[in-house]
Amino acid sequence: MNADAEVMRYYPAVWNRAQSDAFAQQVMQLIDERGWGFWAVEERASGRFIGFVGLHVPSNNLPFSPCVEIGWRLAKSYWSLGYATEAAQTAIVFGFQQLHLKDLVAFTAITNLKSRAVMERLGMRPDTEFDHPQVSLESGLRRHVLYRLRPPL
Repeated sequence: MNADAEVMRYYPAVWNRAQSDAFAQQVMQLIDERGWGFWAVEERASGRFIGFVGLHVPSNNLPFSPCVEIGWRLAKSYWSLGYATEAAQTAIVFGFQQLHLKDLVAFTAITNLKSRAVMERLGMRPDTEFDHPQVSLESGLRRHVLYRLRPPL
């Protein structure tokens, strides 16, 4: 999945196996430490791994840090089937009910219309645009949009 150019279109580069494995190890370590993070998503019928969805604390050098983000990445063959939205809704409930977060954020390159559509289906609203400090100008992906969601009253 992380080596698929279409899946990684809005990231600076595709990942090789070592990078993908290191990310998986980091995700598992963070879940062990905190009890939450990016969780594996499986297709119910087959049990096949299709990606991840969950909550994460992004780096502190973002203009809106500290925060908790909701994020997802699914294999392309599982796009547009509602998996990201369904799993993200579960993560949102966990964030607000179990972690008692005051808000959740999500962000992506401004041109990533598919992820932005998921954010809007989740009830998130655009908050601001920013230049992501970890993305190079040359990539054409540096300009991002931040979405925010607050818990229902």
